[in-house]
Amino acid sequence: MTGWKAKRFWKEATAVPETGGFGIRLDGRPVKTPAKAPLVVPTAALAHEIASEWAAQEETINPATMPFTKTANAAIDKVAPQRREVAEMLAAYGDCDLLCYRAEAPAALARRQAEAWDPLLDWAAAELGARLEPCTGVIHRPQPPEALERLSRLVDSMGNFELAAFHDLVTLSGSLVIGFAVVRGQSDTESLWQASRLDETWQQEQWGRDEEAEKAAQRRRAGFMHAARFFRICRKGEVPEG
Repeated sequence: MTGWKAKRFWKEATAVPETGGFGIRLDGRPVKTPAKAPLVVPTAALAHEIASEWAAQEETINPATMPFTKTANAAIDKVAPQRREVAEMLAAYGDCDLLCYRAEAPAALARRQAEAWDPLLDWAAAELGARLEPCTGVIHRPQPPEALERLSRLVDSMGNFELAAFHDLVTLSGSLVIGFAVVRGQSDTESLWQASRLDETWQQEQWGRDEEAEKAAQRRRAGFMHAARFFRICRKGEVPEG
């Protein structure tokens, strides 16, 4: 039916303990995912974020204002049934990580990339036990197998809800290393997002601003920031600052 929108039918949205975690109830009725699975999440803090989204809905439901609900649904309906495939897809970013592909020219851009990205690769070697090697140009150059294996094991150690958020951190930034840097607190999330945008920022400085490109970048940034917050809440059960 064209133009049909779901209407709010509940008065109260609450987070409650459930078997295996925490659920959300609307006037006492449990919320389910689009695939009709119980919406049960790993921490009380995450359940409260989701309940708050439902409580904030007005006469009609606006999914665009419910990012925590959306990511939790994805963890249950999309990640859980194909967990192995999702983990392998994310781990594969290590072999083509954004941070490893450097400009040959101009020298100023190459220098800026080195200044921003080399410390992240050094951090990955020290903190993650995975040394990735940078190269110039855009032609694929395989990374050391032992580094890729290490990164794969780290990705595979994540739970379904963590993977759902980590998916967005990696795919929005184009970098497995940046994804890990976010969830391990290597730097503040904004700085890491800006590191992933280095090439785009350079192009903007050279050729000027593009309104549509800026709007798209703002949407990606919002998704990246949300994913970082979601990951930390579902791992630590609290909302960190920064």
